Amino acid sequence: MTDADVDGAHIACLLMTFFYRHLPYIVEHGHLYVAMPPLYKIEIGKQIFYVYTDAEKEATLAKFPDQKFSIQRYKGLGEMSATQLWDTTMNPENRVLKRVDVADAAHADHVFTTLMGSEVPPRKKFITTHAKTANLDI
Repeated sequence: MTDADVDGAHIACLLMTFFYRHLPYIVEHGHLYVAMPPLYKIEIGKQIFYVYTDAEKEATLAKFPDQKFSIQRYKGLGEMSATQLWDTTMNPENRVLKRVDVADAAHADHVFTTLMGSEVPPRKKFITTHAKTANLDI
């Protein structure tokens, strides 16, 4: 379980790489999951919606065009109360889990090695190739 932002995705990549490199049987047997905490809490009237992406936020708001609403963007898991964390991310009835497969872990390992390894040319090529499509959370 990591934050729902870009930093959390980076940490998730590091964790997947760790499991893939040091405990591969966990990944190979489908026992590694990533918990998906919400990025936003939207309150419309007495209804509460937890959404996971900007697109999902916009779609939720579009369903209630004439209603007042409030939005809380979670900067991290630490901003959630214990009850909110249970309700959204840990409760088996509500949580969203993504099972990590070997292709995910192998890709994470490749990206981690490219970006954090000692070889500069592959890192430079990766950055220049993907810089324009980067998802920045600023």
